[in-house]
Amino acid sequence: MNYYQTLPHIKALVLDIDGVLTNNQILVTDEGQFLRSMNVRDGYAIKKAIQAGLQIAIISGGRSEGTKKRLEILGINEIHLGIEDKYTTLLAILHKWNISASEIAYMGDDIMDIPCMIKVGIAACPKDAVSEVVTISSYISNFNGGEGCVRELIEQILKAQSKWP
Repeated sequence: MNYYQTLPHIKALVLDIDGVLTNNQILVTDEGQFLRSMNVRDGYAIKKAIQAGLQIAIISGGRSEGTKKRLEILGINEIHLGIEDKYTTLLAILHKWNISASEIAYMGDDIMDIPCMIKVGIAACPKDAVSEVVTISSYISNFNGGEGCVRELIEQILKAQSKWP
């Protein structure tokens, strides 16, 4: 199946944080705190996706309590931070949710996402993902990470399932 034929069959979305939900930049305060920026439109789409019954998980190599709190506020319960082996975590999520990899859309932006992306139904990436990820992606967003790429993907999934508001 091609990308558009797969959209109606997607039951879950797995996202990276840095470079997908954020713009891949970290601001450092004088006190040594790290700050990230997340797109409000992505957040709105995540809430709508959850309300429509789409499962959402986060698998990220980074650790940020502030980011975790934001994701929890959006309604995401499956949050995995500080993960080095994302594929093993993805397999555990598939088992927990009792779904197949073909029913997953995964959005990543860097090399550590590739083992997951090559196994799922839809491999998506932001426009500014690294070239290795762009090469294996079935969908390349029109938006950069942290600038609405997640919203764009969610809209397409939910529209294909007649669930977008």
